[in-house]
Amino acid sequence: MVLGILLALPALAGAALLVSGRRADTVAAPLAVAVAVLLVGLGVAAAVTAPTLPVAALPSIGVAFAVDGLAAVGVTTVTAVFAAVAVFSVGDLGPNQARARYHGFLLLFASAMLATVTAVDLLGLLVAWEVMGAVSYALIAYWWRDPARGRSAAVAFLTTRTADLGMYLAAGAALAGGAAALELAALPGLGGAWRDAAVAGLLVAALGKSAQLPFSFWLSRAMAGPTPVSALLHSATMVAAGGYLLLRVHPALAATGWAASASAWIGVLTALLMGAVAYVQRDLKQLLAASTCSQLGFVVLAAGVGALGGGALQFAAHAAAKSLLFLSAGAWLTTLGTQDLRELRGAARRRPLVGAVFSVGALAVGGLPPLAVWVAKDEVLAAALAASGALYAAGLAASAVSAAYAARALVAVWSAPAPRSEAGRVPASERIPLPVLAAAG
Repeated sequence: MVLGILLALPALAGAALLVSGRRADTVAAPLAVAVAVLLVGLGVAAAVTAPTLPVAALPSIGVAFAVDGLAAVGVTTVTAVFAAVAVFSVGDLGPNQARARYHGFLLLFASAMLATVTAVDLLGLLVAWEVMGAVSYALIAYWWRDPARGRSAAVAFLTTRTADLGMYLAAGAALAGGAAALELAALPGLGGAWRDAAVAGLLVAALGKSAQLPFSFWLSRAMAGPTPVSALLHSATMVAAGGYLLLRVHPALAATGWAASASAWIGVLTALLMGAVAYVQRDLKQLLAASTCSQLGFVVLAAGVGALGGGALQFAAHAAAKSLLFLSAGAWLTTLGTQDLRELRGAARRRPLVGAVFSVGALAVGGLPPLAVWVAKDEVLAAALAASGALYAAGLAASAVSAAYAARALVAVWSAPAPRSEAGRVPASERIPLPVLAAAG
């Protein structure tokens, strides 16, 4: 019952807003916030009770959703970050914006991600995966009348859709190999060739969704959407879904003899190279976008080396820190009208609360002990050391680069203020989620 409500409530509320259109603009934000608060409670209840939700499907193929230890981390993280984003969005959108469309798609997106983290079979996962991709396009292209934003959304959508073909390959191979009801837990027992094909498909789909090499380029284009959308996409949903999926299917990765190593090396190289890309960015949101690829590289590395606890913690800790950083950037954009690091000099001094919480997020992403990301990376790197000295060295280098770009951002926002006009105060709805996310980080 709890899991059914958790999955259905945001989907039904989002669909109602989309069907109502502009007539529901005045109630869209309060409804989204109310649903988000309920989802937090439902997420905690699901994590405690570990429910299972079987759903009727094709004659010989069932669909089911369940909450185990890993899914408990997923649902609590997704619902908490979604609540923060929903509250922040109240003050972020202008009075003339299509609020019902925005909040409607946001709620559908949350429902699809919750289904993704609780799916136990390929059919349910595939449906949730597809809905999440389609709705992400609508959110990134929210200001669709701007041709440049539309093109950016199309690049992000087409790139991830290309990689998503791997999901269909995985489902076809599982069916051909006789996997019981397409269950993810049954993939390691497939025949050799079918198992390799299924795992290869899942690996490609996950790498594309999480913007790992060679798919990393699309993530910078996803910055075309509203700042709260970027915060949600880059922290607890969509981009994080690929790494989460690889944690979920780690037994199948390990069973192939090659996929686990491929996941580990792709993850650590993405963490290192995209960390370097983040360091040279002048736009704060682009720095955070490249940082997302880098930080989620540690989740992909964790899936490869079997550090499931460290990977799950990195998933949750990065979600808190990255959503905090994006929302802080959005608050500065609201009041200062810029996200250029050169023009954000002294921004933390002008807005001390935002500056303080941004510092917490940056220090967390930079790996400062004893913050949560440091604990997670320590677990992942310990497993990497047991697997390969070279893998461990690359992971240490990636961690050092993370510290470097985090320090660069902090120096920029705390340095002597740049002369500029201010647009006004940060709305209360934008301030409220920030200390909560900072505490989580």
